[in-house]
Amino acid sequence: MITKAAKEHLIASLDAGVRLDGRKIGEYRPIEVKYGVSKTAEGSAEVTIGDTKVIAGVKLSVEVPYPDTPDVGTIMVNAELLPLSSPKFEMGPPGIMAIELARVVDRGVRESKAIDVKKLCITKGEKVWGIGIDICTINDAGNLFDAAGLAVIAALKDAHFPTYDGVELNYKERTEEKLPLSKIPIPVTVIKVGKHLITDPMNEELDCADSRLTVTTIASGEICSLQKGGDMALTVEEIGNMVDLALKYGEELRNKL
Repeated sequence: MITKAAKEHLIASLDAGVRLDGRKIGEYRPIEVKYGVSKTAEGSAEVTIGDTKVIAGVKLSVEVPYPDTPDVGTIMVNAELLPLSSPKFEMGPPGIMAIELARVVDRGVRESKAIDVKKLCITKGEKVWGIGIDICTINDAGNLFDAAGLAVIAALKDAHFPTYDGVELNYKERTEEKLPLSKIPIPVTVIKVGKHLITDPMNEELDCADSRLTVTTIASGEICSLQKGGDMALTVEEIGNMVDLALKYGEELRNKL
């Protein structure tokens, strides 16, 4: 539990234009993207933002489509917050934080229509490609939403279809065919501490946050999804300012890919 004194110290630092780690208020920590970090996944990537590190993997399978969408492939996102990555995370079924992380990333990919799911149809009403996406935290030093979202898009960009002869899948042989990925949705998380709006929050800053907003956008500037967190309300003006920050830094993150 954050103490009142700690929050007052953070706000005083922000009033002086300096964050706890010496960054400017709107500055991101160094970002690095590595592709192909898993030999067994069809696509994978590792993203580090400062000391936060997340791995995402893509697994492709042949599935029976849903009856109401017989010519549409499926997408499923799962997040596992490994105990080794933070003392806050425990073994067992997914908790609220893991569920929210998976849903925020899933919604950004799905609502942006980043993947043409109709191109995943093999035989209408019988077979479609299913895309399974796994997110694993390696180290949580804050801002998991942005790190996970970036890692998932990088893993999707890295993915190739396995060999499939209509009967069996051969995961040991990959084709040159890539996923029909046409848009790059990027989440940017902005928190409000006192009167200040901060991007790329560390855990110490997240603990002091009055509100949190994760905004997922694509290159055209279209907003694909919003996720609000925190107990305090946001004004229309604050939401507008947060969206402006998301558009600005979303383009910077997109360039890291």
